[in-house]
Amino acid sequence: MVKEYKTITSVTGPLIFLENTENIGYGEYVNINLSDGSLKRGQVLDTSGKRVVVQVFEGTRNIDKNAYVKFSGDVLKIPVSYDMLGRVFSGSGDPLDGGPKVIPEARLDINGLPINPYKRAPPHEFIQTGVSAIDGMNSLIRGQKLPIFSGSGLPHNQLALQIARQATVLDCTESFAVIFVAMGITEEEAKYFISDFEKTGALERGIVFLNLASDPSIERLIVPRIALTTAEFFAFNYDMHMLVIMTDMTNYCEALREIGSAREEVPGRRGYPGYMYTDLASIYERAGRIEGKNGSVTQVPILTMPGDDITHPIPDLSGYITEGQIIVSRDLQRKGIYPPIDVLPSLSRLMSKGIGKDRTREDHKSVSDQLYAAYAEGKDLRGIVSIVGKESLSKSDKLFLDFADDFEKRFVTQNSTENRGIADTLDIGWEILSKLPEDKLLRVSDELIGKYMRRFNNAPDKADQI
Repeated sequence: MVKEYKTITSVTGPLIFLENTENIGYGEYVNINLSDGSLKRGQVLDTSGKRVVVQVFEGTRNIDKNAYVKFSGDVLKIPVSYDMLGRVFSGSGDPLDGGPKVIPEARLDINGLPINPYKRAPPHEFIQTGVSAIDGMNSLIRGQKLPIFSGSGLPHNQLALQIARQATVLDCTESFAVIFVAMGITEEEAKYFISDFEKTGALERGIVFLNLASDPSIERLIVPRIALTTAEFFAFNYDMHMLVIMTDMTNYCEALREIGSAREEVPGRRGYPGYMYTDLASIYERAGRIEGKNGSVTQVPILTMPGDDITHPIPDLSGYITEGQIIVSRDLQRKGIYPPIDVLPSLSRLMSKGIGKDRTREDHKSVSDQLYAAYAEGKDLRGIVSIVGKESLSKSDKLFLDFADDFEKRFVTQNSTENRGIADTLDIGWEILSKLPEDKLLRVSDELIGKYMRRFNNAPDKADQI
């Protein structure tokens, strides 16, 4: 039953406060009719007795005490349809591409439904991004949530677009699509994203949701939920594999802090709400697979760490919820390396579930472990060289020092339009490992060395090995 009130007592930021209301539910969808005839939308954020707080999606400008507030008696739902593929929408789900409004096959609650843990299917299928530092060392698995931790000014958006263009599930008969969500971006960034999607043809198998910096911050709180609801519709109604890329979750958390401040909540760490962990979990935990369903939802959230501080509440809490992280390094970016992914602090906790024989290649895990170990040793030697000089190193140490440079230049570095297959990535790994003595390669078997590494002409002769 629709209830209508004209009892606005105050307007604070993106919130309006009403008195003398009855039986209003939390999360209820609201229409606000302004005195000039325009309409705004909102959602009940808090109820206390006969007092209600409503968050307004389009901002509270021009709202006065003469406005009528209509409570729908239902939660916020969005229209979803298969025809959404190839379209661009605003942060509230309105078309931005000049096309018609969505003719819905269904209207779904944007908060979704939690996946029953008993019915969750374990992720085990490899998603190829075409980026060697991810595919080879920190593989993305279907149904996983794997965030990218970056810093201000680093090319995380360029990396996000590259993943959106290139991502695919190997040996898969089901359809694959990408949903790209941008939160709090500038007009220039929005044009860049849309231009890239249209130019590369990625938009044909994708859906884009854009929330601009000039849009109301409250819209930032609903756009990831709208996108994930859309992804769940395609995954569990059309058996599609959906990859949801969200940038930038830091802007989302800033909006969360702004709303908390407007509600005069007691702040938590660094002013963020104490419930931010729970709120982020309500987004991240919507990734996964369901037994008996062929579709899946995989998430790659991107967040910029304020001050490059990985202990900041946003990356810290995200790390507890998600299944690893990809670290974008400012030091590598200064060297001119793209993508500047530092594989040592990066981690994919589900990598072992989706690689190996009959999935990627039998040598994948061994090559990854050996590359990691050799690169870590080479980076440690850089610190020693800065103190005692390179000439004081042994012949073996110099090989590992040179390996670290080769690894960054050959394995990590690639063009932003280069789409490497997993076989190419592993072959590059073997090629740079072949410059090290075989007796120093302790994480790969002799059988794999004979099968994959000795075919490279630059492999050292036995007489030269140390």
